[in-house]
Amino acid sequence: MVRGDRWWRHYGPHIVTDFQPGQVREEQTCPVEVGRVISYGTSSAGYDLRLSGEGMKQFDFGPYEEIDPKRFDRRQLINLPLKQSASGDYFVLSEHCYALAATLETITMPKDHLGLVVGKSTYARCGLIVNTTPLEPGWTGQLVLELHNATPLPLRVYAREGIAQLLMLPIDMTPEVTYADRDGKYQGQMGITMARV
Repeated sequence: MVRGDRWWRHYGPHIVTDFQPGQVREEQTCPVEVGRVISYGTSSAGYDLRLSGEGMKQFDFGPYEEIDPKRFDRRQLINLPLKQSASGDYFVLSEHCYALAATLETITMPKDHLGLVVGKSTYARCGLIVNTTPLEPGWTGQLVLELHNATPLPLRVYAREGIAQLLMLPIDMTPEVTYADRDGKYQGQMGITMARV
């Protein structure tokens, strides 16, 4: 069973920072102008998270032979600049490239739920694949997003706008040991966090 909008409006303020009880589709861009944004906030059966504007790191495969998750080399990542336009601040993800970014929101998972994150259709239809691992009961932090531009063209990814949808699934029994209880290696992560062993 996936939790719906009424559940989100009741429990969401305890789970997501800067919680929005409805779906935000327009924002004030200056004192008089309202602009369309890629939606975020509560949807019918989930919560649409925003992309942080604090950075995006794209993989640079040029001089390297392989990526080793046990000995991750931060030099394999290039910081992408945040650009500005009338339609909003954005990062440009190169064609056929992979990048790491984080959500704007911090998430605190209930002890009796599992979170799954899926991409938003607006980006999926433009070739962006959003991946994350499950959000375990008791986990807290900013969610690191793995982004893949599957197209042969550069792709704009807008900061502080919707990027992915969080779905909440209740589990049959509260775990004996939550992610927080076992002090998981990504507990409390803020910003882009690299692979750890």
